[in-house]
Amino acid sequence: MIKALIIDDEQKARNVLRHYLDNLVKESFEIRDADSVQSALTVLETFIPDVVFLDVEMPFQNGFEFISARKDPPYDIVFTTAYNQYAIQAIRFSALDYLLKPVDPDELQAAIERHIEKARLRAIELNQELYDNLVQNIEKKDIRDFRLAVPSSEGVFFFTLDEILRLEADKNYTAIHLVGKKPFISSKTLKHFDDMLGEFNFIRTHKSHLVNPKYIKQVTHNNQFVLLSDGSKVEVSRRKKEEVQQHLNLR
Repeated sequence: MIKALIIDDEQKARNVLRHYLDNLVKESFEIRDADSVQSALTVLETFIPDVVFLDVEMPFQNGFEFISARKDPPYDIVFTTAYNQYAIQAIRFSALDYLLKPVDPDELQAAIERHIEKARLRAIELNQELYDNLVQNIEKKDIRDFRLAVPSSEGVFFFTLDEILRLEADKNYTAIHLVGKKPFISSKTLKHFDDMLGEFNFIRTHKSHLVNPKYIKQVTHNNQFVLLSDGSKVEVSRRKKEEVQQHLNLR
């Protein structure tokens, strides 16, 4: 049985999530709920959950302030939020899980399965670094200053966008090529990073390549390759040529 704590100032939202956990998710749950950060801290004095569903936007103290108040939590956290792009990006950059409101039962089931897998791998022990990074990210005034967290079997590594030259697919892994450092291998797919970094003008030049345009120095005369500041040459696929050219002309 999974112990869950729902923290949300809206009673309807708490009731809906409790109903889904009780009736639509495969696993069994013991559930508590709280309508504020303060009441959640009171619940935690006698109830230690496995997973916390934490609303981001709450009056008085929000979800991020709850994170700041609880160091080294022994539980997993899944953020719940209405569409707030800044908060969502801060959460995604910190490699943490979230659900968009209104919560979809299938997405909730997927989040529970990710929680179970993290618990199996004891990955929850890595979360404090991720939470600290989230708090730092959310305090930044410019989203481009967010640090990207990449967990691995060796710990969590953090990069700024300006440190990333390019990313290269390697089957189900991604090689992250960095400025002045050795490449770093992530277990995430290139699509995962493309979805996250596309709005920061990273260019998908090929199904296997995602490039930071800041470091593009030249496009070959036939538009088959882009040359980067570190001397590397990255292929441009036939179907991406026009898109890459338009993108670079707008820089």
